[in-house]
Amino acid sequence: MSPHFTEELTDTFPANTGIMDGNGSIHTASLPVRPLNGATNGTNGASYYTNGASNGASNGISNGIANGIANGIPNGIANGHSGSSHKTSNLRPASPDCVHDLLCVGFGPASLAIAVALHDGLDSHSLPHGTSPNVLFLEKQEQFAWHAGMLLPGAKMQISFIKDMASLRDPRSHFTFLNYVHNAGRLVEFTNLSTFLPSRVEYEDYLRWCAGHFDNMVRYGQEVVSVSPEKESIQGAGGGTGPVQAFVVTSRDERGATTTYKARNVIMATGGQASIPKCLPQLHPRVVHSSKYAHMVPKILSDVNAPYRVAVVGAGQSAAEIFNNIQTLYPNSRTSLVMRQEFLKPSDDSPFVNSIFNPSFTDTIFGRPRDHRRSLIADTRATNYGVVRLELIEHLYERMYDQHRELGPDESRWPHRILGRHEVLGLEESSNIKQAPKLRVRPTDAEGRSDYDQLLDVDLVIVATGYHRDVHLDMLRDTWSLLPEKSSKVKRCDGWELQADDGTTRAMEVSRDYKVKFGEGKTAPGSGVYLQGCCERTHGLSDTLLSVLAVRSGEIVDSIFGRA
Repeated sequence: MSPHFTEELTDTFPANTGIMDGNGSIHTASLPVRPLNGATNGTNGASYYTNGASNGASNGISNGIANGIANGIPNGIANGHSGSSHKTSNLRPASPDCVHDLLCVGFGPASLAIAVALHDGLDSHSLPHGTSPNVLFLEKQEQFAWHAGMLLPGAKMQISFIKDMASLRDPRSHFTFLNYVHNAGRLVEFTNLSTFLPSRVEYEDYLRWCAGHFDNMVRYGQEVVSVSPEKESIQGAGGGTGPVQAFVVTSRDERGATTTYKARNVIMATGGQASIPKCLPQLHPRVVHSSKYAHMVPKILSDVNAPYRVAVVGAGQSAAEIFNNIQTLYPNSRTSLVMRQEFLKPSDDSPFVNSIFNPSFTDTIFGRPRDHRRSLIADTRATNYGVVRLELIEHLYERMYDQHRELGPDESRWPHRILGRHEVLGLEESSNIKQAPKLRVRPTDAEGRSDYDQLLDVDLVIVATGYHRDVHLDMLRDTWSLLPEKSSKVKRCDGWELQADDGTTRAMEVSRDYKVKFGEGKTAPGSGVYLQGCCERTHGLSDTLLSVLAVRSGEIVDSIFGRA
């Protein structure tokens, strides 16, 4: 990730917006792009970056197709990045012993968008005069990564590149995707692709490029274990209790050593945690979640010519991509796609339905009654859950048809099968350790009834059943006592119902600005906890996605620091 910034701070350059009309023509417009403060002559860095990106795109992807995921994509990424020694931002690291204005738990795209919004706010002077926030990011991983386990050759993004870290909030930002492509020396060539959907590999490279600017603000290899009210801040005069002024965040490194930090505001952006069905062992050498696919599968299935038997569980985009990719990487394999629904369903990305991902729609859905929100989210799940891009569905159908044509209608003879309306019951080990385990599945009818089970011999089970988003609850356990008690008049709250240590039921809910609603007077003005990526029930389907990050991050920054 090597920098290439404009040499003079007042320079602007034309950015090809790539707006396409109904005839497929590309229209361009010149937007003034604000260079990064403190930018230096990045000619050498740009040359290195361009070469690296070229190697990453050509060698990485082609090697990935020819040699498999392990050798292709990671090498491509490595070759396509350079160091970040020349990159800086408007944010400056503070002493670890200070009381931070803001501490972000996690440094994935959600927290990266916060960093970008802070940088842009300082750059445009939209933050209150004299604001110089003390900010820190803590990240469990050793380096920035985004869905590294699913960077498959040829995989495309499912949203427009305009929904990047900044464009919908400020298209003049240094951190737009178009500016990234421009700095990499590929803007004209990217325009020639005539697409709003870059490859997943390139978009991950873009996110790494953004993240590299904030390396001095992030402590990698730090797993946050708890967020607690600072005891001194709640000790009032005369031994009473006052409002919480700050929070203590405790993190742990790989050696088990702990470190504590203080912050007035904490953003919980922990991302989704791999969800494995309870019927399957949670820790098993032959059960892999899709989030680890690219890292683990080449190690487990090391012989590309072996007749491996692989079962993929799930019915969404990740499951379909893996089902397709396994057949490409292991031509002699036998694969089964096991799913509860009857058929693979196409995702609905039509423009009217897609408006639910508009940032402005968050106001609409948040303001609706609880039952209306749930109904709307249920009606629009086909935009994101258990659905697959139509072109991949058509490709898989063609592959099934070819098997029918070549091998006949008896699907038991096909090496690759889609087992619709099948329920996974468990994984059964053989008494002979040399034999592969068996995946027990049950075909069901429309009423969920079945007369028999099937046993599938499997060398590997890949689970693509999504993520759960509640890991923040345990981290915040020490703050539960600050939450209001759940009203007996309310059947269900809009967030989480928690049993506090005193036996009471507390309600953790968030306001429109994603701030946890602690009890009245429990926290001081200017202090609080914010949640990102786990508020789908109140803020809509876009809450867990990239679509609203640019705008949402600006809203949270405004909530914490205000505007000039």
